[in-house]
Amino acid sequence: MKTETIEMNGWTLRTQASESASPRLLVLIHGWTGDENSMWVFTRRFPPDYWMIAPRAPHKADPSGYSWRPPQPELFGRPSLEALKPAAEALIKLIDEYAASVKIDARQFDVVGFSQGGAMVNALGLLYPKRVRKMGVLAGFVPYQMESMIESKPLVGKNIFVAHGTKDEMVTIDRARASMDLLEKAGATITYCEDEVGHKLSSNCLRALETYLQD
Repeated sequence: MKTETIEMNGWTLRTQASESASPRLLVLIHGWTGDENSMWVFTRRFPPDYWMIAPRAPHKADPSGYSWRPPQPELFGRPSLEALKPAAEALIKLIDEYAASVKIDARQFDVVGFSQGGAMVNALGLLYPKRVRKMGVLAGFVPYQMESMIESKPLVGKNIFVAHGTKDEMVTIDRARASMDLLEKAGATITYCEDEVGHKLSSNCLRALETYLQD
């Protein structure tokens, strides 16, 4: 299937349609300094009933690419819910507008994100638990300031896929494990894949992600 890059209501996004009669929507969320092209390296063997969209984040990153929050050099690598929430709200609006334009059902959708994009996946799931079905968090983390939301257990009934590298120096394995503890406190169960790699997704964990997304 070929992809298409489009402009919509101020967003740039790369999309891939599905020929399924009842497609599932999958939103791909890139990391810091990435763009709408970054996540497609993972998708080659994703289920064919997925209609996939990969939006470009709204803020420019330094030295290149894009970010899901405004520049905050003093908080590098540690975004809060407050910093990510405007992008999460705008992303939900984009998903609804795009789905309406192509006439697909997006009342619930699946979402996979890498690094800062993984933080966005967690923010979306905690802010909009009724909208998000499956969540894939790749080399990611839970944003700060989520404690009050976690206490209300919004993720009960959800299974979240988490993949992380033990040699990751950008988002440490200890931080990933602490984030998983928070997701479990929010009610989620975790499907976890760990491998001896840095800030990347290993081939073993990619296969595990493909299995997780099958149904």
